[in-house]
Amino acid sequence: MDNLVKRAQQGDADAFAELMQSQMQNMYKTASAMLRDDEDAADAISETILVCWEKMRQLKNTDFFKTWMTRILINKCNDCLRRRKKICPVEEVEDTPVSPREYENVEWMEMMRGLDEKYRLVMILYYVNGLKTTEISSILKISDSTVRTRLARGRSRMAELYAV
Repeated sequence: MDNLVKRAQQGDADAFAELMQSQMQNMYKTASAMLRDDEDAADAISETILVCWEKMRQLKNTDFFKTWMTRILINKCNDCLRRRKKICPVEEVEDTPVSPREYENVEWMEMMRGLDEKYRLVMILYYVNGLKTTEISSILKISDSTVRTRLARGRSRMAELYAV
């Protein structure tokens, strides 16, 4: 991945596309966990990709690409959540049918929805994206001990939800 980042920083569009494709699943899981809406998640991911492309040369240390990109994604998700608060829905939209493939992670996602956002986000970054607690603390701009506490409380809350 380090080589792809360096090539992308030099303006190689193919390397950038490959790099983004390798991160797409993690970006989707993070965005959908935060936004709980596929369309909003897709918008946040698109905006993240655009910002990454525009600011790729500003990344000083290629080892931190994933952390840098995730921070941008979280900021875009937060922007979307702020915009969403300003919009008052006129009518409820009917649920659309779900394909059988979407049922694979339904139970896990339902448990995640039962968590406060501060716990859910840390759990997604740790378990889904595979980030270390130090990386999460850097992304969220909180202390490492706070990340570990939120992980412990999130696990505890999920155990309570699962036991029901």
